[in-house]
Amino acid sequence: MKDIENLNELIASALREDIGDGDHSTLACIPAEAEGSAKIWAKADGIICGCEVGRQVFSMVDPTLRVEVMKEDGSEVRRGDTVMMVYGHSASILTAERTVLNFMQRMSGIATETHRMVDMLDGLNTRLLDTRKTTPNMRLLEKYAVACGGGTNHRIGLYDMVMLKDNHIDFAGGIEAAIDRTHEYLKAKGKNLKIEIEVRSMDELERVMAHGGVDRIMLDNFDTATLRKAVERIGGKYETEASGGITEKTLREYAETGVDFISVGALTHHIKSLDLSLVVSNQ
Repeated sequence: MKDIENLNELIASALREDIGDGDHSTLACIPAEAEGSAKIWAKADGIICGCEVGRQVFSMVDPTLRVEVMKEDGSEVRRGDTVMMVYGHSASILTAERTVLNFMQRMSGIATETHRMVDMLDGLNTRLLDTRKTTPNMRLLEKYAVACGGGTNHRIGLYDMVMLKDNHIDFAGGIEAAIDRTHEYLKAKGKNLKIEIEVRSMDELERVMAHGGVDRIMLDNFDTATLRKAVERIGGKYETEASGGITEKTLREYAETGVDFISVGALTHHIKSLDLSLVVSNQ
């Protein structure tokens, strides 16, 4: 994880939320000096993700804990595989347990689902994108998980790319006005950001093609026949992205139109966490 400062803030907040004024279950029955070991193991097949986050959680709870990662982020795991070992104060291991698992299970679930959908595009040039449909304050971790699963990150937030969607265009007074105002703004601010614009019909696409001034065109809620026609019309002049209502059942059909990117919000907002468990180990 590159943004370690934000990661530490997120972990600290998660630990405060969980621990409050103390882990009384552990404090009540585990001697402070007791030491032991535990393992995190996979209860299902998938792609593991979040090991370094888990390591950081253990460290923030107790810097003396020793963590051994057995499966690196992005690697495949099978049910029964040991993912991580942790050694040290038993009380600290127990206090960190749920926060570690919460992060790792969700991140691994996203990586697993992404990997499954990327496999559906095998042999094609289309890349699978995530979106901003992420859990508040978890975006960097969830997008990292998408990358671990083989997907491609779209913009991280509102600040690193311009995306002119339908509401921007409608409020701005039309496609041409939205594009022109964007260029004026970026010039005035001294910013060099890529511009993507959403179109909802072939008529809107023709207006963008006539006006220009963008880097990528998002073709929103196009059926596959119309999408193929649109990609051919763009002819490689701009990057192309398909979005809206694309499911695993239709993913490959959409990709076969030749579109450069397909964005799927479900990668981060509609996934099943990968089942992991922490158990006391005799190692």
